[in-house]
Amino acid sequence: MAEDSVDDENVESNLHSAGQLLRRAREQKGLSLEDISKQTRIPNRHLASIESGDFDALPGRTYAIGFAKSYARAVGLSDASIGSQLRTEMDEQGHGAYQAESSGYAPANPSSVPPLNLTWAAGIIGILVLVGYLVWRSMILNPAEIDPLAETETASPVEAASAPSDPQSVQDGPAAPSTTGTVVLTATEPVWMKIYDAEGERLFENEMAAGDTFTVPTDADNPQILTGRPDALTVTIDGQVVPPLGTGERTIKDMGVSAQALLSREKTEDPETDQTQD
Repeated sequence: MAEDSVDDENVESNLHSAGQLLRRAREQKGLSLEDISKQTRIPNRHLASIESGDFDALPGRTYAIGFAKSYARAVGLSDASIGSQLRTEMDEQGHGAYQAESSGYAPANPSSVPPLNLTWAAGIIGILVLVGYLVWRSMILNPAEIDPLAETETASPVEAASAPSDPQSVQDGPAAPSTTGTVVLTATEPVWMKIYDAEGERLFENEMAAGDTFTVPTDADNPQILTGRPDALTVTIDGQVVPPLGTGERTIKDMGVSAQALLSREKTEDPETDQTQD
């Protein structure tokens, strides 16, 4: 009886695409795409693209296969069979060469030089991020937003006595971020990321839309990040922007995102510091 069931499943998979099998299993259970989305935390649009076989609308090969496996488990199908069938379908449609598959949903590191159009796209994204950062700074430092009453108030004797007497401290600008400060990750465009602690316990794992933010818990034990698009994230410590986590040309993994780790990384990558030591 078990062999007959396996044979039936193989015959059925040959007659239907992976997406059709998933949709039929979902409908037999009386579930909607929204139900599957809530259970797997996969956006509705990606589930619909998998069902229709629209692989161009998915973030990439690894995402598509990982999403399909989660979908299969949610409707009681074999995730290994669905993953294998979807992999074959993507190969047949020319979606097998641009990205190597890895475990989980995180995109793998590219093993070859990116094509010219991808290089241009990365350059345009970098320009947009830079322009957004300049606009953000201009809004933060806009003198028109300063309370006019504060400009006319005279400092009290206590405030005058506590003011720094060294003019150099004023020229140095705002104080550097604290190593115990609050780290906030802001998506500048759709990006998947996972945040976990030193024990591997997941603190956050989801796809973020442009404008979404995630605040790294200050009490987390050595929080780290995994993402294939570090260039799509703006990182701040107590509201101050720090250098980006990467260029987007490769996946970053096990990179510390605590305030102390980010500031240590910024110091070691500072060219002026290297010149001073020479």
